[in-house]
Amino acid sequence: MRTLLLTTLLTGLMLPVGAQAENPHKEFITGPINSGSEATAQCIECHEEHTEAFMKTSHWTWAKEQTVNGKTVKLGKKNAINNYCVSVSSNEPRCTKCHAGYGYEDAKFDFTDATKVDCLVCHDTTGSYQKDLSGYAFKSVDLVKVSQNVGAPVRDNCGTCHFYGGGGDGVKHGDMDSSMAYPDKALDVHMDADGMDFQCQDCHKGESHTIKGQAMSVSPGSTDHLECTSCHESEVHKNAKLNRHTEKVACQTCHIPEFAKVEPTKMWWDWSEAGQAREETKNQWGRKDYMKKKGSFVWGQKVQPEYAWYNGTAEAYLFGDKMDPTQVTALSKPAGANGDGVSKIYPFKVHRGKQLYDAKHMVFIPTKVFGKDGYWKTFDWDKSATAGMNTHPAMQAKGLTYSGQKGFAETEMWWRINHMVSPKTEALKCSACHSKKGRLDWEALGYDQDPMKAKKKK
Repeated sequence: MRTLLLTTLLTGLMLPVGAQAENPHKEFITGPINSGSEATAQCIECHEEHTEAFMKTSHWTWAKEQTVNGKTVKLGKKNAINNYCVSVSSNEPRCTKCHAGYGYEDAKFDFTDATKVDCLVCHDTTGSYQKDLSGYAFKSVDLVKVSQNVGAPVRDNCGTCHFYGGGGDGVKHGDMDSSMAYPDKALDVHMDADGMDFQCQDCHKGESHTIKGQAMSVSPGSTDHLECTSCHESEVHKNAKLNRHTEKVACQTCHIPEFAKVEPTKMWWDWSEAGQAREETKNQWGRKDYMKKKGSFVWGQKVQPEYAWYNGTAEAYLFGDKMDPTQVTALSKPAGANGDGVSKIYPFKVHRGKQLYDAKHMVFIPTKVFGKDGYWKTFDWDKSATAGMNTHPAMQAKGLTYSGQKGFAETEMWWRINHMVSPKTEALKCSACHSKKGRLDWEALGYDQDPMKAKKKK
């Protein structure tokens, strides 16, 4: 079933039998419907207040006001930097296939036009809805059928974007990929298709279409978090010593021993090797290790997380900030420290790579990779840098244009691991951390040595 699921997710949603809406909107929705906006116009006739509420959410705005690095900024997916395809700006048609709207082609997109809201991507129950460039619905989609059969979202609705972030299945998050659509208990105890069978919104609850829980990479200053204690008590163990651990150790640290359990995830992306006339090779998972238009990659499966203190906020590199090419720049990194009374040790996927920077201005470049003058067509970094940097709002605000001098520097992004929760019998045992070959780097976490050893000495 999982193979069939992957195939259908790449072409459209596959939903379990009986998942179609119990109350189809056939008596409310009439055809013909020639565009997504025409469908939305009919939705608004009864759901105007829902549409207005949705337009205030980050699924629509792709940015929100938050405090980052001590500054109040409006930051989100549309203007944050990453070390995958780097920037939404100047690459909108490709990136906005996953925007819950229609026609987001460039920075001139009208975020006040309610008819551009895409209701169907989240509420389709037919499994036939697909989005194309700039978020438009594919011409082959029967919009009347889809509109007449809307209902509550299921995992496939969310997964069609969130499982495929970064350019492919499992590329970005590490703990979200196509295997999570219908997992077994060993993969994820909460989403086990034969057990609890949670839908995403069972945990990611929200009001007025505002979904709780946001990625640290685009919302480093957000405080709208989801934690295990949102559903579970903090003292859930019969063992008192384990319960004391929860004061400083997040539940995920012990209960998610590894991520990318089924599908591999990308761990390294080197843009400096793009453009070479060499064979595009594949690894043991059938994923490419090299692509001329993207460079070289390293993939991982059943990956052990890295660990860091996290207080609920993060540090982030913002476009236009100065960088040092001799150092690894953290584009996002958890904030927190041992002993601050707030932070806990959390598991993370750390995605590393090399990307383009302006060697005169010492800033990372929002490269244009898609469309006219994009690197994927020209294989010319100067054209890509000029087209991306000279039109980026943050660069324009600082009066920066591409200098013509370039280089590649190493970066890293930290992604908090929350999914792929293992059964309690598979949780980490004491020796996983408190032994000579333990997985925690105690010095990096601010300890002189394993704290258990220190207690024994006393």
